[in-house]
Amino acid sequence: VDAKTLAGPAIEAVRSGAIKVVPQSWEKTWFQWLENIQPWCVSRQLWWGHRIPAWYGPTVTNEKVSYDFSGQTCPTFVGFDEVEVSRQAEAHYAQLGFKGVAVFGSFEAVIESEIFGDNSGQIVGLWRDPDVLDTWFSSALWPFGTLGWPDALGSPPGLPGGAGGGVLREESANIDDEGATPGPSTKAWRGEGSLLAKHYPNDVLISGFDILFFWDARMAMQGLHFMKEVPWKTLYLHGLVRAPDGSKMSKSKGNTVDPLGLIDQYGADALRFTLAAMESQGRDIKLDEKRVEGYRNFATKLWNAARFLQGNGVGASASVAAPAATIAVNKWIIGEVVETLAKLDAAFADLRYDAMADAIYHFAWGTYCDWYIELVKGAFDDETRSVAGWAFDQILVMLHPFMPFITEELWDKMGARGGHLLIHARWPEPEADADQPATFFVNWQIEVVSAVRNLRAEMNIPWTVELTPTVIGDDPGLLKLFEDGQQTFARLAKLTGPQVLEKVPDNAAQIVIRNATIAFPLDGAIDLDAERARITKGIEAATKEAESVGKRLDNPAFIERAKPEAIAKAREDFAEKSAEAERLRAALARLG
Repeated sequence: VDAKTLAGPAIEAVRSGAIKVVPQSWEKTWFQWLENIQPWCVSRQLWWGHRIPAWYGPTVTNEKVSYDFSGQTCPTFVGFDEVEVSRQAEAHYAQLGFKGVAVFGSFEAVIESEIFGDNSGQIVGLWRDPDVLDTWFSSALWPFGTLGWPDALGSPPGLPGGAGGGVLREESANIDDEGATPGPSTKAWRGEGSLLAKHYPNDVLISGFDILFFWDARMAMQGLHFMKEVPWKTLYLHGLVRAPDGSKMSKSKGNTVDPLGLIDQYGADALRFTLAAMESQGRDIKLDEKRVEGYRNFATKLWNAARFLQGNGVGASASVAAPAATIAVNKWIIGEVVETLAKLDAAFADLRYDAMADAIYHFAWGTYCDWYIELVKGAFDDETRSVAGWAFDQILVMLHPFMPFITEELWDKMGARGGHLLIHARWPEPEADADQPATFFVNWQIEVVSAVRNLRAEMNIPWTVELTPTVIGDDPGLLKLFEDGQQTFARLAKLTGPQVLEKVPDNAAQIVIRNATIAFPLDGAIDLDAERARITKGIEAATKEAESVGKRLDNPAFIERAKPEAIAKAREDFAEKSAEAERLRAALARLG
């Protein structure tokens, strides 16, 4: 194959922007391959593949018929099928006095036929080339060969009379039948209403970078040659899946991972979400089984959330648009859906599948399951049931591309859908905006509850002990926030009050929320002296361990001789102990 001629339009397609390569850095490799391309031998001696569409016939000299198995000295006839080849051969041999031709699948079949032994020279036998086309040549036909090509064509260049009676559709006349100009000025013939007309060109091809030339570039070359148009508008190249330590998976190393084993253990959804969450435009994925296990737990979290909702009378939503809401927490979750959807849409436009997975994961687990359900627990009125069901439906729709199996199952189990499958559901259209006052109030409550829970954990304050938030100074707005959220704070943080003081009382722990200081008197809650001693001892221990690991990391001999995994472990230990010491210092400072 004259690959250099085929490569020209493919090079221009990327240069002109008709094909966008993501990440763009791979364009350089594209050009390096195609600008230095060599003639392409497409003949292979394999058992399986597309048979080469070439037939050979005998050589006739001085009325003597000579058959040559190799076909190197014989007349060659190339066509779409045996009918076309027969027409070519009949015209050739008629000039030599023969009445016709017979087509056989192999040279051996010709030898075994009567034509070879006793037909008095009336008919000659044709036999097909025994070789097949190169795998990559056949694969390059994929974008259109799987969609009915050439049978779905009308009358394309080089196909006499069309191949399937399709309807000619000329999209542009700015091209001649022998060449191809990528981009807007193209001419394509497709049977109207066919799969070929519907799906060629496609939008995005997702491919591993390791077959950029072997398959992707060749699809572009043959798509432009045969269809006169690029096969897809964007070529997205992802990284390779590697072992947890970053090494390439190899059977000889024994570090390969059987995806079916992971699916049996954790589920297909968990594995699929792991790969999406770790895919970052061309960077290789270090496949850690712990990540797959974590996303299995995420699926379990969704399942349990659905059961809890059903147990509180929450079912399928009947609306794509957000329900009307008057309660702050319901207004807040509607706004969170709107913001998450915006993040998903923006990430998808940039083909950042990791960012999409991150957005829906944190919203579904953190915002909805951990906070919204906790905030509305015990207060399911009609409005809350409506909003909770609607928001959960939006999660299922947004999550469906990443975890199709569990989301489809939950979609069906949450209520009657009239046979409407999730895969056919509309992408979310909330038709709502975030309510800023409600967003501020609920997010502030979450910050306070989180800070108090951390305070209790750091200082060993039992949950049986109620704490009284103390507002320092004259801040009526802060006081009202506490009063409005009193029920939430009592249930989620075991708080009473609040109270107002001019200065921080003795023996009180302090937290700062949005530049406002809030104190919690601890007299009677814990043994303050014992707690100070415990925290001080913890600081000393964590600091000592961090310093010890730090000295090892500062030793050039250790860095030079130790295994990479040992160095990585030491760095993790140093970061962990340093962070622990810093956290304990902050806890000690809060005690005053």
